[in-house]
Amino acid sequence: MTPQKLDFIFPFVVFFYGLLMVFVLENPALVKIGEERMGEAFHNLMKHKNLGWVCFFVGGLWAAQNVWYSSL
Repeated sequence: MTPQKLDFIFPFVVFFYGLLMVFVLENPALVKIGEERMGEAFHNLMKHKNLGWVCFFVGGLWAAQNVWYSSL
């Protein structure tokens, strides 16, 4: 894998990480399941909610920028 290819793919990884974090940590049904089954580990994961939102928006904009400039 070339550095250029990795540079193109990495923003999508960041975006999908944020998407997954936001989906899991903001969905009331999944939060309830997580609290019941994971307990303290889930509460530690909830501390990363802001990181999930940042990755979601920054990764999304970064990935969109890569797609935009690669099409030129």
